[in-house]
Amino acid sequence: MEQLKERIRREGKVLPGNIVKVDGFLNHRVDTALLHDIADEFAKFFDIDKITVVLTAEASGIALATVCAEKFGVPMLFAKKAKSDNIESGLYQSEVFSYTYKKKVTLLVSQEWLSADDRVLIIDDFMANGFAMQGLVDIVNEAGATLEGIGIAVEKGFQGGGDKFRALGVNYKALAVIERADEDGFIFREDED
Repeated sequence: MEQLKERIRREGKVLPGNIVKVDGFLNHRVDTALLHDIADEFAKFFDIDKITVVLTAEASGIALATVCAEKFGVPMLFAKKAKSDNIESGLYQSEVFSYTYKKKVTLLVSQEWLSADDRVLIIDDFMANGFAMQGLVDIVNEAGATLEGIGIAVEKGFQGGGDKFRALGVNYKALAVIERADEDGFIFREDED
């Protein structure tokens, strides 16, 4: 998606540890018009008529997943990273390593909101090593639901997470795959357009 790549080129930053910072438009301060365009792009790739729920992980993917769910006419569900008192029923859970926070977290989804009847599209803002994404896939599998696909706005291709899902044959789409990010700027994988 050229529009997204251009925003990354213009406004993205690279921080120590290969952290790609796009929080001025994607995952802290959010350009909602851009999120609508991203949702439209995903709708071209995925069969949205089959989807019953959009799933993401707390917290930075929630804005994008919400816009996608609204456009696709289905609920948005996010995996929490901490159990709250308002979850009454059983939980699906998966322990994952968070690249951003450098620690293990447990992703939690109430069994009340995800079932074997669901057809799930996972949407997230970022893919690095794929640990959080694998946790979401594990939750979909634990529920007996059907994974319809994974849509990622920005993938750090040099960290291999997206390639793992491609190799598994998952219906996977990343809109901007960064192959290299350094002080000279961003180099994108061209086969993802």
